Amino acid sequence: MRLVLQEELDTLQATLHEEGELVLRALRGAINALEQRDPELADEVIAFDDEVDRQYLAIQAGVESLLARQTPVAADLRLVLALLHNNLHLERMADYCVTIAKLTKLVYDVSPDPRLMAGFEEMGSRAEEMIRVSLDSFADRDVAVATSLVDLDELIDRANRRIVQHVLALGSNLALREWGLRMIIVSRCLERIGDHAVDIGEQTAYLVTGEFREFTDASHRAS
Repeated sequence: MRLVLQEELDTLQATLHEEGELVLRALRGAINALEQRDPELADEVIAFDDEVDRQYLAIQAGVESLLARQTPVAADLRLVLALLHNNLHLERMADYCVTIAKLTKLVYDVSPDPRLMAGFEEMGSRAEEMIRVSLDSFADRDVAVATSLVDLDELIDRANRRIVQHVLALGSNLALREWGLRMIIVSRCLERIGDHAVDIGEQTAYLVTGEFREFTDASHRAS
């Protein structure tokens, strides 16, 4: 029985990693669509969310099946709970990518502000790094690496604040100002992706130590 349980847990972890790779593809696609002002690429990102949802549902079903047939305890039970949490965090990250793509479709015909676009490239790269770090820390059970997400998240938060300040200073160009206001939502989406990566890091610490703690007071903001 123990061997069967371990095999199922390994399969669920592998599926979670695959879901993470899909989210990374969605994020890069969303950033590229925004930078290139490409509504067709934005549509691909939106459609691609179905792939993420399939992985999400597969993990949910796998956990339900495991719990119906097995009785995980201690570290195994913590792993099951962490998988459920991380599955949800990844699915929500993908939803934010869809939001970015939808906003891109609304404003692709407006010439963007170069400074803001540079900020989004920075935030997107930071978010990609945080997703990879969070997934690697979970796979390796590395609390130190998971904790490093706090510093990375602060960099995204700072970039978010700079973008908001810059939008507020855009001036009287109504078209550009409307674009900028939508871009504040884009910035918020990228900032939230970073928050969810921190949450995955917190699940790594929970899995290893058996105690849940928030890395920072700001790591569980409203979705």
